[in-house]
Parts: sequence; C-alpha cells; structure tokens
Amino acid sequence: MQLNDFGQIVYDEWQKTSEMRHEIQLDVLMVMPNHLHGIVIIPNRHVGATGRSPFSAGPSKHSLSAFIAGFKSAITTRINKIRATPEARIWQRNYYEHVIRNEESLKRIRQYILNNPAQWDQDPENPEAKGDRPVAPTKDATNTHHGVSFENGR
Repeated sequence: MQLNDFGQIVYDEWQKTSEMRHEIQLDVLMVMPNHLHGIVIIPNRHVGATGRSPFSAGPSKHSLSAFIAGFKSAITTRINKIRATPEARIWQRNYYEHVIRNEESLKRIRQYILNNPAQWDQDPENPEAKGDRPVAPTKDATNTHHGVSFENGR
C-alpha cells in the first residue's frame, strides 16, 4: 500500500506518539485507504476506555482512550490545516479494540495486519471490492466494539 499525503500524516503521528507516550508501546501499524490497523501495548493493563461510561470528563490520563483521542486529534488538525477545513470531522466517533491475551494470538494478529493490503480487493468498503471481507484472527481474545464484547471472534 502506497501512502498518500494524509496516510503519511497518520504514519508520522504514530511515530511521534511512540516518542511522546511512555505509558504505551506501539507495535505494527497498517494504514489502509479507509481505516487503519495498529497494535498498542499497555504494559500496566489499564485500558481506561470511556465509550459508554457515565464519566463526562473525558478519558483517563495514560489510557487507551486518551491515546486514541490525542492521536485522532493530531491527525485531524494537520489534515484540516492542509485542506483549509478547520473543525471538519474526518474520523468515525469511536474505535474498535481487541484485547490480545497471549503471544500466539499476537503473532496471528500482527500477520493479519501486515497482510491486510492484500485483502483490500475483498473489503466491502472498497468501491471496487470483489468479495466478502475476511475476518481477523481472533482466537483466545476478547473484542469490544461500542461497549459490546465478543468472545473468540467478531
């Protein structure tokens, strides 16, 4: 996958984040035409997601939610500056998270992410898609999307 200027901004911000946020470790990243896949390692196991929580003060410091909010904000600011579209929204409201529970699962998911560009022809969001989107390998993991948990797959 060849990155355009906006994809390069996403990649650059991922790199900057790894230098700024010492509470997390960033693993593989794949920027796709309409989404991205990345692995964020949280050594202290504090996710801190607030998607449907009763708290209105925003995400907890040093949490996954704080990382995602800052990451999206930095990218949005840079892209909107280039396009001269202040305050335009470019991201969906939430994000998809998947808790990786063991090394075997981590290896499979890394491989899925790295192989994702080869599957772009099958992505239903691709205007030129030729088939069904493959499902990510999710054995031995719990997925959550908008507050809903799925055991061993989506």
